Amino acid sequence: MNKHLLGLAVAGALSAYAMPSAQAQQGELVVYCTVQEEWCRPMVQAFEAKTGIKVSMTRKSSGETYAQIKAEAANPRGDVWWGGTGDPHLQAAEENLTEEYRSPMLARLQPWAIKQAEQSKFRTVGIYAGALGYGFNTKMLADKKIAEPKCWADLIKAEFKDEIQVADPNSSGTSYTMLATLVQLMGEDKAFAYLKALHKNINQYTKSGAAPARAAATGESMIGIVFQHDAVTQVASGAPLKVVSPCEGTGYEIGSMSLIKGAKNLDNAKKWYDWALTPEAQEIGEKAKAFQVPSNLSAKAPPGAPNLAETKLIDYDFAKYGSSAERSRLLKKWDAEVKTAPKN
Repeated sequence: MNKHLLGLAVAGALSAYAMPSAQAQQGELVVYCTVQEEWCRPMVQAFEAKTGIKVSMTRKSSGETYAQIKAEAANPRGDVWWGGTGDPHLQAAEENLTEEYRSPMLARLQPWAIKQAEQSKFRTVGIYAGALGYGFNTKMLADKKIAEPKCWADLIKAEFKDEIQVADPNSSGTSYTMLATLVQLMGEDKAFAYLKALHKNINQYTKSGAAPARAAATGESMIGIVFQHDAVTQVASGAPLKVVSPCEGTGYEIGSMSLIKGAKNLDNAKKWYDWALTPEAQEIGEKAKAFQVPSNLSAKAPPGAPNLAETKLIDYDFAKYGSSAERSRLLKKWDAEVKTAPKN
């Protein structure tokens, strides 16, 4: 080997030794994901491909993730919490479990997403929206010759005994949104009387908010109370499911994202945060058959996504029902008066 080639080889070897791989340079990121697994995975893959940052992802429901972040507060393991209903994100913000961050992407978002950030003192931000409702299995309904339910009031009828599935509001943001929605829609006393009547028709309280849609799609249950977009996902897969927006009106979620206080990979978490607010990232939802309405003004809503402008939405008080005191009070009351109530 001549001296020139030898010099190049030595320089190359020294360079390779001195400089770690691009991926190692970029570091790592721990994401707590609270949408469906089928959406979490392509988000992680797209971010890794774009940045070279290695992502470790854990998928749990909103309530479970909030509880985990609170339990880990002294030694945080997660960096960014992406997705899930806004109420537990707001509670985490109030309890100083999340970091203040004003993304340069803020100005490009829907007004409801910006309002979510402002209410939390910029400790969370809206990434999508979705209306509450339910889906019923049309084949099962026809077989039992039961009239189609169109309202919240229909779900407490005797013919639906043991035919309805909904999540536990302690673990599920979806179900807590239902609890808070009914309180705002009916008044607290009437809402809890309704929930006790509904309890008699519930065959299972699931951990995950989307699980009742899958149960209704497969015929495990006739009706699943869920966010409407979760029922639309099952329809898109060919399930005999009809999606209902209750006639009395309904609540909605602002799915949110937060940086975890004390995150060990904060810079990388901010990179995820900014990227997750881009149209490019938000349109991944459609490929994952997720039918939420994205928060970026330039992101296209998936075809088939529920039209919020045509839905009878209540004026949902996110500040009140996302507060730590109100959320804890309502959940404690639900545990005491509804969950343990007799079913006969």
